[in-house]
Amino acid sequence: MIPGFHPDPSVCRVGDDYYLACSSFEYFPGVPLFHSRDLVHWTQIGNVLDRPEQLRLPASMPSSGGIYAPTLRHHDGRFWLIVTNCSEGGGNLIVTATDPAGPWSDPVWAPGVPGIDPDLVWDEDGTCWCTVAGVSQVRLDPSTGQTYGTPHKLWSGAPGAKAPEAPHLYRIGDYWYLLIAEGGTERGHGVSIARSRTPGGPFEPCPANPVLTHRGTDHPVQNTGHADLVQGPDGSWWMVLLGVRPGGGTPGWHVLGRETFLAPVAWVDDWPVVGEVALDLPELPWPLSPGPVEEHRDDFELAELRPYWISVRDRPAEHCTTKERPGWLTLRARGGSMDEPDVVFTGRRQRHLSCRARTLVDAAEGSGGLAVRLDERHHYEIEVSGTRVRVVARVGSLRTVVAAQSVPAGPVVLAVTITEPPSPHGPCTGPDIVSLGIEQPDGTFTELASLDGRYLSTEVAGGFTGRVIGMYAAEGTVHFDWFDHEPLDG
Repeated sequence: MIPGFHPDPSVCRVGDDYYLACSSFEYFPGVPLFHSRDLVHWTQIGNVLDRPEQLRLPASMPSSGGIYAPTLRHHDGRFWLIVTNCSEGGGNLIVTATDPAGPWSDPVWAPGVPGIDPDLVWDEDGTCWCTVAGVSQVRLDPSTGQTYGTPHKLWSGAPGAKAPEAPHLYRIGDYWYLLIAEGGTERGHGVSIARSRTPGGPFEPCPANPVLTHRGTDHPVQNTGHADLVQGPDGSWWMVLLGVRPGGGTPGWHVLGRETFLAPVAWVDDWPVVGEVALDLPELPWPLSPGPVEEHRDDFELAELRPYWISVRDRPAEHCTTKERPGWLTLRARGGSMDEPDVVFTGRRQRHLSCRARTLVDAAEGSGGLAVRLDERHHYEIEVSGTRVRVVARVGSLRTVVAAQSVPAGPVVLAVTITEPPSPHGPCTGPDIVSLGIEQPDGTFTELASLDGRYLSTEVAGGFTGRVIGMYAAEGTVHFDWFDHEPLDG
């Protein structure tokens, strides 16, 4: 799996290599891209939309707007990615690359492609078809963005099921298969499939639809859907899909966002049968190929930030740089707080249910600190200004300072620890506890506040994203010597 806020996975295989892209919504850079040799261990090698010319997300765009549901494909020696920018002035765009690590091209816009969740597929004579949520299809020239004819309806999934979306079309054996998500991306989410002799239909639905759903079950992974199919190294078939891991009592709160999972696929009577969506590594009939060990600490010694760092809507160099003070990240404030849509914030997706994040802050020239963000209206932070440290909680329309303490002048280590709630658990128990405080020179953690994590969850805030933990500047210029984000749950 790829833990943390990595939804809407799209995967393609090129030789012995696998590449996978995810949605990124209001964050810049957009569309994280991963590489694997075994379908299990994934390493982020870049972001597809990493330049302002490719991705403009205005401050007027609400959180959970922006970049929705890419499709990644390899055709004729080139990688193709089509995705929707749901902000004002956006639409469906196509970028290409010969090296998936980048650089990717400037976007080609496809104004004739309606809606979201666009898919690309080429038939035997080289014609490219684009299928979108709904589910409808139009012929497309991906090199120019030109469409031909009007979109026509293909199939809308189970009668009465809401939100037929996330279409992917494949030629497998004697059939064209149309894989979709339906039921909405909440607890009713599922995956269904239909087949046809031609890419334009008519499509015959699988009698066993949905071929995957966890609705109404006690499986630890819920909201399963938005899937893509790929062959393993041995020719077996597999499915990547999104799911969530709810915690706490009723109704259950998921805080990491929608994550990417892997499930085996068998073919019976020319229909896919999906196996277990496992939390642990599945047993694979080929050797595992672990990538580099994930580094928990970043000392900001590189000229550019590593690809896992994301910011809210943009990242101008004059506001975020590692070049001003060598070995430090410098943030220069723009918005006045984490409530603002143009706040200068740089963070990492929370990837573990229990974790600790720490950073050494020099706020002699301003104020800022360490934040756990879901959106502008749902975040907790610990902020230093001069010799004063305070914890701020924003939940919906309520904003309050919940704790404050004096500290000696000079750099200070701020820390956030996220852990399971204490026992006994009841039906109203939240998913986790977010503790914010300072770390003393001897490593002792001094807690200033301990807050219920349910208020930084999708079930409370709404939207499509997950928690991001990182650094921000609220006033003036703030320097950060290092950032450490480590799991506490193994």
